[in-house]
Amino acid sequence: MAGIEFRIDDLTSQQTQALIRRHLAGMHENSPPESVHAFDIDKLRQPGVTFWSGWIGDEIAVMGALKDLDGENGEIKSMRVADSFLGKGAGRAMLDLILAEARRAGLKALWLETGSTPAFDPALKLYESVGFTFCGPFGSYTEDPFSRFMTKTL
Repeated sequence: MAGIEFRIDDLTSQQTQALIRRHLAGMHENSPPESVHAFDIDKLRQPGVTFWSGWIGDEIAVMGALKDLDGENGEIKSMRVADSFLGKGAGRAMLDLILAEARRAGLKALWLETGSTPAFDPALKLYESVGFTFCGPFGSYTEDPFSRFMTKTL
């Protein structure tokens, strides 16, 4: 996406916090509470998590995070495109950034959990388009009809 500026975000700006709140609300709109695994601000600040935001001018367009699982595997967390930028390539740009940063960090594979309802179809198609494949639960996740799990070897 032309004109997008990515930055490692300290999660203090009002726009970043508003997009995180929107992300969490969207997860709760489409999945029961026990099936929502999205990170809130405190979890996004934990060690081993890098959080990026993407900006077009002075507007936040997208956010995403990478959690280091064990030095060789990472998990994509909290990817969300701001509503006004949906369908314009911001999600793809963030995913490309996370993939590049994971490779730069020497990770060998990426994993993710996302929802299974129709609201998550665009995200699933995006992940599939860069080579993520469906798999079973990983880490501490368990089988859940509201979750889809994916992985990609880097």
